[in-house]
Amino acid sequence: MSMTYYTLGNSGLRVSRLALGTMTFGTEWGWGADRETARAMFDAYVEAGGNFFDTADLYTGGTAETWLGEFVAERGLRDKAVIATKFSMNVDPGNPNAGGNGRKNIMRAVDASLKRLGTDYIDLYLMHIWDRLTPAEEVLRTLDDLVRAGKVRHIGLSDVPAWYAGRAQAIAELRGYEPISALQLEYSLTERSIEHEFVPFATRHGAGIMVWSPLASGMLSGKYRPTQAGNSGRLDGFRNTTHPGFQKFTDRNWAIVAELEKVAAELGRSMAQVALNWAATQPGIATVILGATKLAQLQDNLAALDFSITPELRKRLDSASSMPAPFPHSYFGPEIQGRVTGGATTGDKPSGYSAPVLIEGEAASVSSN
Repeated sequence: MSMTYYTLGNSGLRVSRLALGTMTFGTEWGWGADRETARAMFDAYVEAGGNFFDTADLYTGGTAETWLGEFVAERGLRDKAVIATKFSMNVDPGNPNAGGNGRKNIMRAVDASLKRLGTDYIDLYLMHIWDRLTPAEEVLRTLDDLVRAGKVRHIGLSDVPAWYAGRAQAIAELRGYEPISALQLEYSLTERSIEHEFVPFATRHGAGIMVWSPLASGMLSGKYRPTQAGNSGRLDGFRNTTHPGFQKFTDRNWAIVAELEKVAAELGRSMAQVALNWAATQPGIATVILGATKLAQLQDNLAALDFSITPELRKRLDSASSMPAPFPHSYFGPEIQGRVTGGATTGDKPSGYSAPVLIEGEAASVSSN
């Protein structure tokens, strides 16, 4: 495959369209990859041209950050690697200040992550989840301080309400703080909620979306079936969990899987490749995070952008996975908006108004012949 790189949001940070997720680095949670497998996946990703690595202080009790830092150092890739990690989750039960998004915890968490990663700076530091308590002003001021101190290069938000993301970006703009360059959110054929609020925010206000769970925890890989017996993967082990992120076995999702299987067969590609390609080429998406437990899975995923989904087949996938627009978005279609424009065709800018920047071709030599 050939990897291409694009800037993340409105930043100058160049990242590959496929990122390597490390939540599977380590087996402390009862599933995941051992060190040898994790290293093999890291090597395969780097050799394919990937440069964007996603981790968090929560993942496998710190093992994911530690292994990632060691793998990067062993290959001398720190200047090439773009490392993203996250804070928010509690690491000391019973101590409320060992988690959350307050200044005290952020300052603790960043130093701990830097130590585990074996580096003196983090390329992208993200708030892992909204804690419903800490003022956005405190979070943004603290993250800006970390950028000014050189410990962090860029900042982002993960799993927050859209209004919070909008407020955070407005605070950054008003006060001259480091802006939000990335949003990390769940998105797939089975989970398209972010299209209503987050995608418009991201495209208009400079925050590239990093997709997590693009395969719906493996459901879109085709390994699961409605009547399947036994344990074929992680989702089977979570059938009775209360975790909202693993409630995937629904009639709607089975219908999506069935259509995806047909489309994949027509394209001559794996279901996982088609699902990843669809997510990566949707509006507002900067990069898709790959999460695998086996080298073969990752190798298959890395070929996800080596083909194009035809408009007809994309329409079939869109139709199978569509859901009615919730209020007030149901009022933003042509039926009601036509009352605003008086029926006249009205738009933002004409097609071709602004050409995208894409640099290709061989670099000029400075050596004489």
